[in-house]
Amino acid sequence: MFAAMTHNVVESYLTYIESAKRYSPNTVKSYRRDIDSLLAFLGTDGERFEPALVTADDVREWVMALSESGLKPSSINRMLSACGSFYRYMQREGIVVQNPFRKVSSLKTPVLLPAFIPENRMAALVAELSEEMDEAVDFRGMRDALVVLFLYATGLRLAELIAIDRTDFEKDFRELHVTGKGDRERMVPVVPELRRRLVAYTDVIKRDGICKSGEKALFLTEQGTRISRTEVYRIVKRQLTLLGVQGKRSPHVLRHTFATHMMNGGADLREIQELLGHASLNTTQVYTHNSIAKLKEVYDEAHPRGRGR
Repeated sequence: MFAAMTHNVVESYLTYIESAKRYSPNTVKSYRRDIDSLLAFLGTDGERFEPALVTADDVREWVMALSESGLKPSSINRMLSACGSFYRYMQREGIVVQNPFRKVSSLKTPVLLPAFIPENRMAALVAELSEEMDEAVDFRGMRDALVVLFLYATGLRLAELIAIDRTDFEKDFRELHVTGKGDRERMVPVVPELRRRLVAYTDVIKRDGICKSGEKALFLTEQGTRISRTEVYRIVKRQLTLLGVQGKRSPHVLRHTFATHMMNGGADLREIQELLGHASLNTTQVYTHNSIAKLKEVYDEAHPRGRGR
């Protein structure tokens, strides 16, 4: 009976964060894995789990085991957050009185600056990708180049990119309506050069009869269906690798590159927050570190007392 109740409260919690909190399917899956990890450590696997009997010491031992397994502090902190949220839910539902996660501190994590592609390198990449689009003879070549150009020009998240419908644009592709995390809506301007590329791309979709099923997605497979997260990730990694980019090569790196270049170009922090769809300005402030790093680089090169002199 108790095992069934435990299973039900886990499923109820996951349903709650999906429907009421509007968490994405991938986030819900991540929360499920984190809760399953805790249950497995406690030796219950959901069969004999008694949430009220879990203590702060149990949680600390779990953290120690995760740390000894080689897991990064940032990953452990994410798991603590997920399971702590699960316990807060059980408190509200009257299943437990105490939340043992409140007595456990997060691990210290090093401040990692977002990886991004330098401006001069990105300018060369944009030129190469634009040339690829001009010379592309097939739909796939044009689409793959446009995916990278689009991510850099708009700073969209991967999930936002694949969710775009052709009907989400204002007339003549001048603005894009985006629904981001937490169903927060924003308008993203589309620069003239990208508009021209979008027109050419949608013309090819019509010309080659790619979208025979009436699918409204902007980015399509060759079979005319909405492109997947995995395929976009592969496209970005393949394109950036072919163009000689070192280090991380992911859609999120292009988002970081967009934000960093906007910051270095003098954009206001709140404007960048709005363009990225961040709920909190604190999330956006990480890009000030990259901007400061750029200023130090310029100082070292230009100032008489700089290292470059």
